Amino acid sequence: MITTIRRLFFVALTAVCAIAGADETFTVGTATAARGQRVSGTIEVPAGSDAALSIAVVVAHGAKPGPVLALVSGAHGTEYASIIALEKVIERLDPAALSGTVIVIPLVNVPSFEKKIAHVNPVDNKSMNRFYPGRMDGTQTERASYLITKQVVERCDHLIDLHGGDIDESLRPYSYWTVTGNAQQDARSKEMVLAFGLDHIIISSERPKDPAASRYLENTASTRGKPSITVEAGHAGTVETDDVEALAQGCFNVMRYLKMLPGAVTPVANPVWIEKIESVTSDQTGIFYPLVKRGSTVAQGMKIGYITDYVGKTILEARAPAAGVVTFIRAVPSMTKGETIASIGVVAKQAP
Repeated sequence: MITTIRRLFFVALTAVCAIAGADETFTVGTATAARGQRVSGTIEVPAGSDAALSIAVVVAHGAKPGPVLALVSGAHGTEYASIIALEKVIERLDPAALSGTVIVIPLVNVPSFEKKIAHVNPVDNKSMNRFYPGRMDGTQTERASYLITKQVVERCDHLIDLHGGDIDESLRPYSYWTVTGNAQQDARSKEMVLAFGLDHIIISSERPKDPAASRYLENTASTRGKPSITVEAGHAGTVETDDVEALAQGCFNVMRYLKMLPGAVTPVANPVWIEKIESVTSDQTGIFYPLVKRGSTVAQGMKIGYITDYVGKTILEARAPAAGVVTFIRAVPSMTKGETIASIGVVAKQAP
């Protein structure tokens, strides 16, 4: 009897030690960080129907236990402001002062970045924020999405997906707050988005509810019960200090809100809540001339731009489908049929 008790005690003690030991390190891809360490590595996407891909990752494993926060940018490799913002976060993040763990992936879409191709991964012509949760028997984008789902999304407690004005997009800074219907989770993500600090917030309630068909990175986390937000700052492929700092400081604000770092957080006092986005799509190919700027307030029916053919004849007048804020206006003259001219954010009459 005593031998049996001793054996059971030894098994239990071994299990506890294994758990405690596992907590002393944190691994994502090839990066394994001990407590108080910041370590870089890669998530290796193996070759399949197309080429292999290495995605850089940094793990900052805090000196003290706490939540796991994932920070991801560069799904679109020419949204430079968000990529540089996470480079700044990596540089400034001190694991000795951190409670919990931060996973940072600054650049998912390496082929897009290297070839300067907007919106899609040039290897398979797919957006790297539209094919989550991914699959290992798919193309490079789908394999990468699957591994990020498994190694990052499923390992974290909270997630921030950073974007930032692709080379053909002039957008004003804003965040997305996803409403899932889980009151506790939604309250947490709402507090995260207010702590982040961008004052225009789009209420997102129409994204997929099925975890197996989540499509977007943030939605993949949200459908798995993890409070998460998407943030955007940057325009037309530029790397402006204000945009970069808004994104970098927003990440640190959320860390403070989550008690991962010391310090108080002042949430956005008077957010502009946007209840829906009305998009204007071109049915013509030609040269686009904008008549409004990002962040402008427009009335329904107001002329916001026009398109000419290649000898200057006007072939389309673009008008605002609703009153609201111009969250995005096309930043370059080239326009192809089916592309987005502008997005108008309709301001909610009542705060959520």
